[in-house]
Amino acid sequence: MDKLINLAKQFILSPKEAWESVKDDTSTAQQHVTSYVFPLALIPAIATFIGFGFIGYIHSIEWGISSAVMSLINTLLGVFISGFVIHKLAPSFQTEVSLDKAVKLVGFSYTAALVGGIFNIYTPLAILVFIAAIYSLYVLYLGFKPMTNVSEEKSVGYFVVSLVVIILVYVVIGIVLTALFGAIGFATMKGSFTM
Repeated sequence: MDKLINLAKQFILSPKEAWESVKDDTSTAQQHVTSYVFPLALIPAIATFIGFGFIGYIHSIEWGISSAVMSLINTLLGVFISGFVIHKLAPSFQTEVSLDKAVKLVGFSYTAALVGGIFNIYTPLAILVFIAAIYSLYVLYLGFKPMTNVSEEKSVGYFVVSLVVIILVYVVIGIVLTALFGAIGFATMKGSFTM
């Protein structure tokens, strides 16, 4: 746990040094997600559960649970899918990035956004979550070259395309989960009215 906390702190306070310390890390994508991303993803999920379940203007336990589950699934799928696409895009920019390294690039970049997710506990503080997410994009930018070894002339294009991919993946997963959970919630609500 200390290692996780120290690494997360390093990615928030001194991301350049953090990227240097992890660029040769040999853990797999799955190990990275289970040991680093998942514990951090619990922060916004639990904060969202409390914020929507107990504190928000319109709150309910069911809404809190579904919002927390969607937050967790969105983060985990987002890291894997974005990493997969960045990995597949690499040859187009004359570089090679293993799936493990691409997933770690995305996962470590999410650090500030995931830690900042604590502010989901109180809706008026949502702007701070947004600021943390913007900072995560900056962290992604700092780590892009060390993690992908892309050439100087190709780095901007590869970064921009990857950034668009990450944002689109996050939005699409969010839309799909909202539709899915909305349909499940509607079916449950409908069932309770007919009993």
